[in-house]
Amino acid sequence: MNTGRLAKYAWGVLVYNLLVIMWGAYVRATGSGAGCGNHWPLCNGEVLPRARQVETMIEFSHRLSSGLALLAIIGLFVWVWRRYPGGHRVRTGAVFSLVFIIAEAIFGAGLVLFELVAENTSAARAVAMAVHLVNTFLLLAALTMTAWWASGGPAVRLRRSDRLAWALLVGFAGMLVLAASGGVTALGDTLFPAASLREGLIQDLSPTTHILIRLRLFHPLIAILVGLYLVIVGAICRLARPSPYTRQLSHLLTVVYMVQLVAGALNVALLAPVWLQMVHLLLSDLVWIVLVLLGANTLAVEAEVEKERVLSPSAGTAV
Repeated sequence: MNTGRLAKYAWGVLVYNLLVIMWGAYVRATGSGAGCGNHWPLCNGEVLPRARQVETMIEFSHRLSSGLALLAIIGLFVWVWRRYPGGHRVRTGAVFSLVFIIAEAIFGAGLVLFELVAENTSAARAVAMAVHLVNTFLLLAALTMTAWWASGGPAVRLRRSDRLAWALLVGFAGMLVLAASGGVTALGDTLFPAASLREGLIQDLSPTTHILIRLRLFHPLIAILVGLYLVIVGAICRLARPSPYTRQLSHLLTVVYMVQLVAGALNVALLAPVWLQMVHLLLSDLVWIVLVLLGANTLAVEAEVEKERVLSPSAGTAV
């Protein structure tokens, strides 16, 4: 794999965005989203806020880190555009990365301007949170593919007749649904915290509680079903596209997802402390990144060539 400066920068941008996403979770979990009022891009009508409230500092620092993420991706886009010719796959990844980071900024601005922050319990906020998280996952996928391609990863081939490709696409869709439900669940935990595990379960099962509370019950079920599916798909990928990277990524996907399920269970048992919400989100992002890399390696053009070489009778004994 190529470890040149551009490739290292691309992976660095991906890691930095993970940190920004975690800080965004901290902003939501602490109710600091309204720290700058309903002003955007200004903070309480000022370029540099003078207010000493903790919520203002938290929200303003998140805006700064998000702005740096935008600048980092613009830098990546320009570097890629100057380095690679038109139509190159790295350019494609950089374009999608730029599109999704701009969408992130628009979603962030919308949450503030429409006051879908702090103690807002509307359905509009839940929908916005779910869509925002799906866009975040798509941004991470674009950055991952850009970094992988900049590191020398081969092109990906999608064919309608390839059942494995369809199986992976279903897995991607399942993870996006899981991310959306996770965002709504985290919002419910923040707005309607339970005093005990027993109280939380009673709230979840009561038909008279807020819809955000009742929706929390579905997230663990979705997580278990999606997890089982991904483990099975990962095993199929190992058999269908035998390569060291595919095997390693398949095993890593299983391990990270199991850790994620444990973190989710602890999150419920400990009544969703802020630090564990951040860890839970980070693990979800890592599962998604590993799944994207597994899909890229499985559907890579070189993987198909290798499979044909291994299974061809003229190649001798299969290895």
